[in-house]
Amino acid sequence: MAGIRSVFSGVVVLGLMASGAAARAEHLLTFLRADGSVAELDVAAFEALPQHEIVTHTSVTDGPQRFTGPLMRDVLKAAGVEAKSVLAIALNDYEIEIPTTDFTRFDVLAATAMNGEALTPRDKGPVWIVYPRDDFPELEDIRYDFRWVWQLTRVEAQ
Repeated sequence: MAGIRSVFSGVVVLGLMASGAAARAEHLLTFLRADGSVAELDVAAFEALPQHEIVTHTSVTDGPQRFTGPLMRDVLKAAGVEAKSVLAIALNDYEIEIPTTDFTRFDVLAATAMNGEALTPRDKGPVWIVYPRDDFPELEDIRYDFRWVWQLTRVEAQ
């Protein structure tokens, strides 16, 4: 599939390679699979996946926001990641383990746009994990708020 590059290496440089359009052209996310191999998904790979929209409130914005992007379960499948949980890592090294059952139970987005504008590192991009908070009362629990990883750059199978 175009837009997905897989490599196997003992030493791997992971994460966002540079800022700006050049980095977005190369890749958005890097995935470390359970077998130690690496996959990188670029903008074209994200755009090739079915796009979904969620309108929901967040704990860090005012009012409901409209998010667009592929579902996290589709992104993991495209990257060849199979695991019971993933470690989601942000540009600022924030990390949290997320059970992959979240991605099958809820339509969680790998949002690349908010209110029609592409997300950039200045505004929680290039990828923000977004839960359909308004659709499920249990998602208002603070435990889920911690899983809304913005500036997501790396996902590791656990």
